[in-house]
Order: sequence, then C-alpha cells, then structure tokens
Amino acid sequence: MSLSSFSEAIAFAVKREEDAIKGYGDLSKTAKTPGLKELLLDLKREEMTHKHLLEGVTKEKIAALEVEDVIDLKISDYLTSEPPSTDMNFQDLLIFAAKKEQQAVELYSGLAEKAKSAELKKLFEFLIEQEKSHKLKLETEYEKHVLEWD
Repeated sequence: MSLSSFSEAIAFAVKREEDAIKGYGDLSKTAKTPGLKELLLDLKREEMTHKHLLEGVTKEKIAALEVEDVIDLKISDYLTSEPPSTDMNFQDLLIFAAKKEQQAVELYSGLAEKAKSAELKKLFEFLIEQEKSHKLKLETEYEKHVLEWD
C-alpha cells in the first residue's frame, strides 16, 4: 500500500478510526457484563477523539509537532487473540483490542518507511505513537486486572 499525499493519508487514517468506532460500538451492544460494555464504550470514545484529532491535522500542525515515543509493555505480543464474539470476556477483549492496536502500529510503521516526504513520514510517526498509546492503555488494564503476581 502506498499513500502518496498528506490528504490521502489523513483520509485513510480517519477511515480506520471510523471502522474501529463501529467495531467497538457493535461489540458494546452485545457485551454481557457492565464492565465489558463500559470498556468497549470507552474504547469507542477514544477512537472518536482520535478521529476528530485527525480531521483537524494539517501539514503545519504536523511539522510543528513533537512526537514522543510511547513505551510498549509488549504484554499482548505474547498472547493469543480470539476473534470478537458475543461471549467474549474482559481478558479476551483486552487482548483482542491490544492486538488490533499493534496491527495499526505495524501498518503505520510500514507506511512511514515508504513515505516519500518528510511530512508524510512525520504524520505516520504521529499515528504510530497514537496507536501505541492505545495499546499501552489496554496492556496497563490487562496488567492491573488480569495478571496476578505471586
């Protein structure tokens, strides 16, 4: 895949956010527990915020932006994800969502490597860090609620 213009890249990223909004929204309608439903709605809200942020991004804003590296706990990197389903539990959802964020990081990383302009490269680097921040939040929740230390 090659996105050669800034506007194409923004439109692509916005579409991905819209897909995530719909996906989390659909899953929230079938969630069986209040905690799971709330997490899905929270993820939906985060994706909506991300979409609105992207819609306001300009070349000038990206040029002036300091992109900070977000840490990666890599917790979900070693876990297996199940496809989303109506009987998904809290742990499964966290793993599924973290894996989706990692896939987005990998996609934008590949696009950054192929970017033909400094603006596009910086835009993709910005998107990478946004997705990494979502993954960090999910992995932090996983660590807090699922992992048990002896």
